[in-house]
Amino acid sequence: MKLLKNSVYALLLALSVMACSSKNETNFSAFTKQYFDDKNALFPLEATQYGQNQYNDQLVFEMTDSYRAKQAAFYTSYQEIGLELLKQPTHLLPIQQFNGTHLTMGQFAGGTSAQPFATEKDYRNFLVRMEKYAVWIDSAMVYMKKGMAQKVVLPKALTVKIIPEFQDLITANPTDNLYYSAIKLMPKTIPAAKQKEIAAAYAQVISQKLVPQFQKMVTFLQNDYLPACRNTSGIGALPFGKKLYAAYAKQWTTTSLDPETIHQLGLKEVARLQAEMELVKTQVGYKGSLKEFMNEVRTSPTLKPFTTPEQVLANFDRIYQKIKPNVDRLFAVQPKTKFEIRRTEAFRENSASAEYVQGTADGTRPGIFYVPIPDAKNYNVLEDEDLFLHEAIPGHHFQVSLQQESTTLPDFRKFNWFGAYGEGWALYTESLGKELGLYQDPYQYLGMLNDEMHRAIRLVVDTGIHCKGWTREQAIAYSMQNEAGGEASITAEIERYMAIPGQALSYKIGQLKILELRHKAESQMGKQFDIKKFHEKVLESGVMPLALLESKMNVWMAAE
Repeated sequence: MKLLKNSVYALLLALSVMACSSKNETNFSAFTKQYFDDKNALFPLEATQYGQNQYNDQLVFEMTDSYRAKQAAFYTSYQEIGLELLKQPTHLLPIQQFNGTHLTMGQFAGGTSAQPFATEKDYRNFLVRMEKYAVWIDSAMVYMKKGMAQKVVLPKALTVKIIPEFQDLITANPTDNLYYSAIKLMPKTIPAAKQKEIAAAYAQVISQKLVPQFQKMVTFLQNDYLPACRNTSGIGALPFGKKLYAAYAKQWTTTSLDPETIHQLGLKEVARLQAEMELVKTQVGYKGSLKEFMNEVRTSPTLKPFTTPEQVLANFDRIYQKIKPNVDRLFAVQPKTKFEIRRTEAFRENSASAEYVQGTADGTRPGIFYVPIPDAKNYNVLEDEDLFLHEAIPGHHFQVSLQQESTTLPDFRKFNWFGAYGEGWALYTESLGKELGLYQDPYQYLGMLNDEMHRAIRLVVDTGIHCKGWTREQAIAYSMQNEAGGEASITAEIERYMAIPGQALSYKIGQLKILELRHKAESQMGKQFDIKKFHEKVLESGVMPLALLESKMNVWMAAE
């Protein structure tokens, strides 16, 4: 799932008290509308992702002191965890290689993502954003320099990955630039004279403002920032790091679990999944050790059958067609939002993971499952079936689309995200593969186990890197020992955890809670248990902290 800011943890816990009378209901509606408007104004790129298009020309300078003062006022009104995170100088680290303003702007610039390009106003909105983004780059460098002075800097391994992200945007001809892409897709409904005017304006901003700034950032990163970067891997190495990581763990899991408890839970899940993978190894008749088996799977030519990106995408479409007849058996309520499978854009493909980007509630933009295919000949199909279930159907596409399409949820609930619930749901759906007609090939079932192992390993290595002093290399070695991913993909994953502390914890914590609730419902309800009703109840209210989900499902079980 495309990462968006975690919002309203404390808010949801408090608001239920307000809706107990007609007067309070009025106050509640006004309060939540004000919250939603304030949040969109504070996070305009996120608002665009959610189809709130009145903010499409806005860009905030999130690293600045003035912006952080606005954040503090917002969090004082609505959200305690936000204030806790603001106490630490994370604004001195305004960029990293996995996500953030510079990558979101690049994705919007491609012309086929969340930023609309249908009218003259749409094009002028993004032109304003581009001009602001050129200034944003200067602000980022200013605060990175402040970080250098305070020794609050990125690990060297991450900075090395950021440099080509800017370098690839330096073009001699503005019409060859990523930021010119939408011009090439301009609809004929815009008059020819206006088209020419807009195209000239885009070319001017690209050549005179953006490209010089991209070059400036590359020079700064190479000559100044990289030599000042640290050799440690986790934020725990920074003076405030362990306290910050504990706050991130609370934010991303929506629980009070401490890092050490999470680490031990991860070790326990790794051991359980190893035993399951041993059974598959025996089933296919492999005689060597599990590590040898996984190494063979990692490099097996039979699991790398493709030569072109089109073949990779076609395989995902085949999976889609295969599960369609069975989805109705598990889901009574399904989204109306359309769905597409696309290759990840070239400018970010080398460092991207497969992901889902939500569509819009009004149906003008479909939900998109992005697949990075930098080298089709080395693309391993081991995890394709469970990956589709997770990122697409019935994972993120079902959960996010149903939430946005809801006619009963207020806007602040429709357009919101909690990683533990959202990623937990998506990981839970991977376990539905056999019920949906997949995992008939033992290697695809192994792929599902391997992906679940991947999420269990995350509990171990994320806490290891940020709280227990593990090095990048130590984390890579642990992952290589226990899962079948290639070294390049595992390295990219470990560097992702280094860049976004705590986010990787959300998947397994959420999945385990949903599985626990399903097993409890099956046990208590016996023959009355209806899987379609269970899924409907889990999904109908959208994302929420796990404690609220458990409370809601317990009420349903008792009523049934």
